[in-house]
Amino acid sequence: MRIEAGCVMLVVSHMPAKEITETAAVHTVTPPKKVPKPKTATERKARIKRIEAELDKLYPNATCALHHETAWQLLAATILSAQCTDERVNKVTPELFRKFPTIADMAHAQLEEVVEQIRSTGFFNNKAKSLIGAAKRIRDEYGGEVPRKMEDLLTVPGAARKTANVVLGTAFGIASGVVVDTHVQRISQRLDLTKSEEPVKIEQDLMKVIERERWISFAHQTIHFGRQICVARKPRCGVCPMDPICYAADKTLA
Repeated sequence: MRIEAGCVMLVVSHMPAKEITETAAVHTVTPPKKVPKPKTATERKARIKRIEAELDKLYPNATCALHHETAWQLLAATILSAQCTDERVNKVTPELFRKFPTIADMAHAQLEEVVEQIRSTGFFNNKAKSLIGAAKRIRDEYGGEVPRKMEDLLTVPGAARKTANVVLGTAFGIASGVVVDTHVQRISQRLDLTKSEEPVKIEQDLMKVIERERWISFAHQTIHFGRQICVARKPRCGVCPMDPICYAADKTLA
């Protein structure tokens, strides 16, 4: 990020995170019952530090997978990513941003025009309404600039807390919270960082045990980890560096 003429110019690198290509186990998986659980605050803290260290080794440069050049583009892409893969969103947004390059352009767009561009992302009518509504709100209430406060972003159509955290953290480097998507929720539960099921409560639990300076990177790293190694249906425990400290009941032992 660099500052020019009093405004923020986003310099975004889309360098992919390191791909984990091993398909066969590289070590014997430790059965959950044989992994000692931390019993004291000191032990729990040490375990979290180990988790952070392993994520740093795996994904030292992890960032948001949604392609964007401005905070507005990131907001729009994040709105589109609901119930849709980042890969699909990244295929849709280049033409969407070419047709509607600015917030003002989107604010003046017709619903049918936007729907036509984003149809393949699913839930296209609601998403199109959110995009147009978000652009109008930002134009009318925030001078055409994406707001940098959580309470302001939450007034923008389509921007719930997860979306707001993505925009604030990735576009502006503001650690207002921890992004909790399906991957972060699942991994946090598997690694026993939370007992909660609700995203808001999970975020609160993570904010208590993860240092603020790591809130942004932790979410990015955990998302990549959840996509590549600790996958939902059959976690790849045989290639996972967390194995010695993971006592999740659903570990893949073979």
